[in-house]
Amino acid sequence: MSTPATTKSTAPPPQGDGVARTGGAQVARALLDGVRRNMRQYGMLLALGLIVLLFQVWTGGDLLLPRNVSNLVLQNSYILILAIGMMMVIISGHIDLSVGSLMALVGGVGAVLMVEHQLSWPVAVILALLLGAVAGALQGFFIAYVGIPSFIVTLAGMLLFRGLTEIFLQGQTLGPFPEGLQKIANGFLPEAGPQTNYHNLTLLLGLGLIAFVVFQEVRDRRRQREFALESLPTSLFALKVTALVAAVLVTTLLLASYKGAPVVLLILAVLLVGFGYVMRNAVIGRHVYAVGGNLPAAKLSGVKDKKVTFAVFLNMGMLAALAGLVFAARFNAASPKAGVNFELEAIAAAFIGGASMSGGVGTVTGAIIGGLVLGVLNNGMNLVGVGTDWQQVIKGLVLLAAVGFDVWNRRRAGV
Repeated sequence: MSTPATTKSTAPPPQGDGVARTGGAQVARALLDGVRRNMRQYGMLLALGLIVLLFQVWTGGDLLLPRNVSNLVLQNSYILILAIGMMMVIISGHIDLSVGSLMALVGGVGAVLMVEHQLSWPVAVILALLLGAVAGALQGFFIAYVGIPSFIVTLAGMLLFRGLTEIFLQGQTLGPFPEGLQKIANGFLPEAGPQTNYHNLTLLLGLGLIAFVVFQEVRDRRRQREFALESLPTSLFALKVTALVAAVLVTTLLLASYKGAPVVLLILAVLLVGFGYVMRNAVIGRHVYAVGGNLPAAKLSGVKDKKVTFAVFLNMGMLAALAGLVFAARFNAASPKAGVNFELEAIAAAFIGGASMSGGVGTVTGAIIGGLVLGVLNNGMNLVGVGTDWQQVIKGLVLLAAVGFDVWNRRRAGV
């Protein structure tokens, strides 16, 4: 006698609120995963925004006054120039302790040429940049081809360049500089167009920069998807682009409501775009990452590591020379004590901006962000009356936290 087979009824799939809750959880999980994967890249950008917000409230709105924003750019321009070069040095797996002393030497030589020998300032600037390139090339030669560690070579360079500065300036401050050179460090873009409440040329440059930022972000995202690379979730990408556009727009309006964009800001923009492109797209940029990330593998791949190291230090010398000229022009004098501890500021900016102690990691944009973090901290603490002693303590803790985050991130990733 056969028994009828029993069939189990299958529960219908969840509908309505259940599907919405499941979809919402998946979206939230994807967003959290995106944040975790990109925390290293965008963590300091978020920290910069929080620091600005903190000091804007703490100073009663003084931090983002148009005049103070302009001063913030002028006061930190030479550190940001150094930070760009230092980031590339650290990515390649090296360090440069000589940039502060090289700044002072270039400023001193430039002052002797322009003030004592009445050489025209454009010619003096070219000669000063060549001097920086030669100094960087000499250090790069000893590091790349002789095999002396960069710490030792640049420490010797720090002492050598500081001593030569004392010799050239004979222990005295020398100035003033020609007006044309002063405008590079302290000048603003000229007025143009009809009379408005804003600086018209600065507004146009700001709008152009916004268009460039959006184009660059969309293009990079499209390339990532074409090559099946990891990219931000759509929501995070839209949030990132919106935040960048808002930051550029606010900064543009603040600068345009005062005297306009400083000339040195345009120099920084050219350096940021140029070196950013080189590090992202050019062969030499990929080789710098390869040498710093895994030197044996880079050699097996045919990368000429010695030439890469040599080029990185030559470039650092030129940027140190440029920073030295900007610093001397800002204060309208060259001093034997110029650039003291600036190498530490540049190194701190690079590490705060995402560089890794082991090399192979970092971006030019990150160097600018790290430099701005230090600049806003300095400016904000000065506005609220924090003493220089406590300022050093706070900046040291920020640097320690940034490097600690790098170590934690690498351990979590199993590197």
